[in-house]
Amino acid sequence: MDDAEEDLCDGGGEGSPSTSGDSSYRLFGRQTTVHQMMGGGRAADVILWKRRHVSFGIIVVATVAWILFERSGVSLLSICSDVLLILVVLQFIRANYAASKNKQPQTLPELVLSEEMVNNAAASFRVKINYALLVAHDITLGKDFRLFFKVVICLWLLSAIGSVLSFSTLAYIGTILSITIPALYNRYQDHIDRFAGLIHQQMSHHYKIVDENVISRIPRSLSKDKDS
Repeated sequence: MDDAEEDLCDGGGEGSPSTSGDSSYRLFGRQTTVHQMMGGGRAADVILWKRRHVSFGIIVVATVAWILFERSGVSLLSICSDVLLILVVLQFIRANYAASKNKQPQTLPELVLSEEMVNNAAASFRVKINYALLVAHDITLGKDFRLFFKVVICLWLLSAIGSVLSFSTLAYIGTILSITIPALYNRYQDHIDRFAGLIHQQMSHHYKIVDENVISRIPRSLSKDKDS
């Protein structure tokens, strides 16, 4: 009985839909399992706690780093420089100690960026930059008020959050959420999808009302003023 319940929980965690979930709302329009949506590689295993020691290690390292930044008052540049300094000194001492004992020092992997990797990264970055410039162009010319409204709200929220939380705290919260929320969703996705579907239905209803009564009227009034 326990094995059956465990299999049922595991099956639900991998995205197998329940009987009532076939036609239900899926968060982010998901059509595959959570593991496949995360890329299906080692990173997905870590995020979904399939490699628990690595996931737990990330939380520990992030917590220690956050405490160092917040309590010590040391800047990010100072901590990074100190860590690199310690690593370089330790590696130098280790190599010289091995040479004095006539031992072969452990070889380090050679880190080289291939031309293909750089070109792919540059191409992807160029597409995103061009899209951001296009969005900024449309917002500046007032072509898409809805997009302008969304950008203003997002920037205002970021400003409000930034006035309350420091960058290190915000980065720490983002790290903890990214390593815990997907795992919790993977385990309880049927319940979360059902609840998110209800919220999405209510939000769509209210947005439709606001869109019909407020947002959709503003571009028309602006165009009428221009025509007149």
